[in-house]
Amino acid sequence: MNLVLDGGARIDIPIIRIERIVDDEIVPEPEIVVAELPTLFPKRSWRYDEATEVSAPPGWEEIIRDAARTHDVDPSLVAAVIRAESNFDRRAVSRKGARGAMQLMPATASRFGVTNSFDPTQNIHGGTRYLRWLLDRFERDPERSVAAYNAGEGNVDKYEGVPPFRETVEYVKRVARHVGAEPATVAPLALAR
Repeated sequence: MNLVLDGGARIDIPIIRIERIVDDEIVPEPEIVVAELPTLFPKRSWRYDEATEVSAPPGWEEIIRDAARTHDVDPSLVAAVIRAESNFDRRAVSRKGARGAMQLMPATASRFGVTNSFDPTQNIHGGTRYLRWLLDRFERDPERSVAAYNAGEGNVDKYEGVPPFRETVEYVKRVARHVGAEPATVAPLALAR
């Protein structure tokens, strides 16, 4: 990562050495979208089912199924969240500091037992465990659970449903579209480091 300091000085830091990124500028409040979000997800239990098809590139399906089975979450939902979060990029880092395929913030990763967010197995197990927790907390409602994955459970509580932030509304729609979609067009997972 290349940091540009006041006055134009630059510092190169390996991304693996960065623990978190803290904004030092005032960020405007998210744009509020006033619209009802229709039910986007199919009606089902969102629990693990071996027969559920998983839309994932080669090498990812086994990890997704293992995490989904372990934490009793629908594997198509796990794959859809990964596709929406990082498009299966195990090295993804957001500008807010979320990391890995399921874009876990450092505090969330720690909360769900992830010590290396760039390890696909750890990241997907941690993210799936978080999805399970959200599905339980929001009474198996995929819209609210996915919205909380994106905007935080506090915002879902505050707005008593999907928060009216354009980013979150679009995120929920994107995940819903990806449930049961065709495999992502990305390279197979290379587990070698």
